[in-house]
Amino acid sequence: MPIDIDLHCHSTASDGALSPTALVQHAHARGVRVLALTDHDTLEGLLEARQAAAALGMQLVNGVELSCTWGGATIHVLGYDFAEAAPALQQALGDVHRGRWARAEEIGERLAQKGMPGAFAGARALQQALGDSDNAPARPHFADFLVQAGYVRDRAEAFRKWLGAGKLGDVKQHWPSLQQAVACLRAAGAWVSLAHPMHYEMTRSKRRRLVSEFIAAGGQGLEVSNGLQPAEQVGSLAILAREFGLLASAGSDFHAQTAWSEPGWYRPLPDDLPLLSDRFASLRQVA
Repeated sequence: MPIDIDLHCHSTASDGALSPTALVQHAHARGVRVLALTDHDTLEGLLEARQAAAALGMQLVNGVELSCTWGGATIHVLGYDFAEAAPALQQALGDVHRGRWARAEEIGERLAQKGMPGAFAGARALQQALGDSDNAPARPHFADFLVQAGYVRDRAEAFRKWLGAGKLGDVKQHWPSLQQAVACLRAAGAWVSLAHPMHYEMTRSKRRRLVSEFIAAGGQGLEVSNGLQPAEQVGSLAILAREFGLLASAGSDFHAQTAWSEPGWYRPLPDDLPLLSDRFASLRQVA
């Protein structure tokens, strides 16, 4: 069932299918009244999204999903309600931005060496067709190029054969550490939540260690509900949030319209969990 606040959505500024304006309009039509645009490693879509939200009487919360590393794994942290111009955040985003372009070029070169030329330009063209972005094309854009060029049947095959973890196109980037990512967000005045903790392939004990070190780094929240993930996972994460005294966040993690993904679609949070969104100054100002 749709919910009127969604703290995890993506636009064409990163790897989403809708422009910031179209995303805001679609979310509003589905009953969302408070939206955080959390594109990967960029703030590029925020101004456009804010203008679209204002025209609809909607509240747009500053958001970003930062990539970082911990224990040899790529982890994502969500930052909210921050000062966009904060120097530490701008520096971190600039570093990641340049790294993403280098990574995309290398993916294209690797695919060309395997007899699939033009992947970089093709992925970029498909990205621009959705809505021009200054961000580098991501693996979903490369997957769509491989489908369009006839090298694979669908996105799933593209990731299974060429782009998924450990495959040719899985080019590693030098992300900041978990500690660095959280520190730059906190320096910008952000509230920070650990994104989709169940998405990471790790044991229960390692996940608990991740949460503990996230808190030690300055993290404040846990994304307890991410889209229509299994209800038992929401329950497990709620237990973790209670045990570690973390605030709860939730969102659809919307990228594109599908039968299982829409803005505002995520499993409800347990009533006893304190909400991260209740701490946002931008929401208190309009209450």
